[in-house]
Amino acid sequence: MTRTPLRAELLFAQDVSARDEQHMVALMAELGAPAAQVRRSVGHRGPEELHWLVLASLPLQAFLSGIGAEAVKDAYRGLANLVGRLTRRSASPGATPRPVVLQDERSGVRVVLEGDLPPEAYRELALLDLSRFALGPVHWDRALGRWRSELDEAAG
Repeated sequence: MTRTPLRAELLFAQDVSARDEQHMVALMAELGAPAAQVRRSVGHRGPEELHWLVLASLPLQAFLSGIGAEAVKDAYRGLANLVGRLTRRSASPGATPRPVVLQDERSGVRVVLEGDLPPEAYRELALLDLSRFALGPVHWDRALGRWRSELDEAAG
């Protein structure tokens, strides 16, 4: 059975290199979202600085479900490696690390991928049921070992 390719929009911060942009586009294609629409963010300055490096908007539940397929395990590990590399490169002393963010195009719920997530976070990501979240953002809670949204928990 052939999967229908997913449509994705990738918005890159200005300081993401062209090489890393190409790697992210290639990985998205391997993970089921070929021919992603790519844009660069408008330059920001001061306290309004972007809080993410890459914002990927796509049908996120279908994307996450596809990640669990055996055929994309290597590409998935590649995504984890790229997220780590991007966040390390962008880190400046004293600054808050900027993550890669996956956003569901329908609900708007965002999943935040920090650069130093453990392998179990990526394994659980493939099983994540986005219908559990209304507000987001969804983060990996290291102490609890699970994906959660503090805003959803406070509202519910």
